[in-house]
Amino acid sequence: MRLISWNVNGIRAVQKKGFLTWLKTEAPDILCLQETKADPQQLDDALRHVPGYTSYWCAAQKKGYSGVAVYTKKEPLSVGYGLGDPSFDNEGRTLVMDMGDFVLFNIYYPNGGAGNKRVPFKLAFYELFLKKIETFHRQGRHVVITGDVNTAHQPIDLSRPKENEKNTGFLPEERAWITRFLNKGYVDTFRHFHQDGGHYSWWDYKTRARERNVGWRIDYFFVDREFLTRLSNAFILKDVPGSDHCPVGIEIL
Repeated sequence: MRLISWNVNGIRAVQKKGFLTWLKTEAPDILCLQETKADPQQLDDALRHVPGYTSYWCAAQKKGYSGVAVYTKKEPLSVGYGLGDPSFDNEGRTLVMDMGDFVLFNIYYPNGGAGNKRVPFKLAFYELFLKKIETFHRQGRHVVITGDVNTAHQPIDLSRPKENEKNTGFLPEERAWITRFLNKGYVDTFRHFHQDGGHYSWWDYKTRARERNVGWRIDYFFVDREFLTRLSNAFILKDVPGSDHCPVGIEIL
């Protein structure tokens, strides 16, 4: 199976930039999207009903904000919307899909916001997510977690770590949470295969940072450690245009 995750920064915007052609060509078994910025009723049939896929959408109450979606060739056994707390779920950030041999989490994690004002909200979301994921882990279920985590874990994960030590996305408390999460038995799939730097998944639009590869790796696939025997590859599709993020993915046996 080939799984891809992409923060599209607006599904209707990326549709105009060739999204459906890309999806047909790439043809992943599962595609997870974040920051769709649309209610499914606002989308045309071409987006909602892609041949060969069933799509699931979780939208924010606020129009044009947040939102996640999943296109899958294989029907899930069940689909959950949110983490069970309205203060987070009203923002349309989470889809939980039971795929049978694993549970898939597609999440658009909160940004810390201007002036780091939303960092407490972000960390509270992280904690609730961890509580939810540990419930499945304790039951012996395999989990695959993907999305825009909005935090670069280590200095190797962004091009200018020193300059960003006081900015959300690279704050000590945000990074410490990822470390604690991994220490509970989860694996950063990209780092499992790639130990070198220079690999990023987000670049600032305003400064044309992508052209200079001045970026951040904030989009991830995580799996439980026991699932590693099925993991065959992890990758970043850095040359795919259409958003300020690029797609990331894994291949599993």
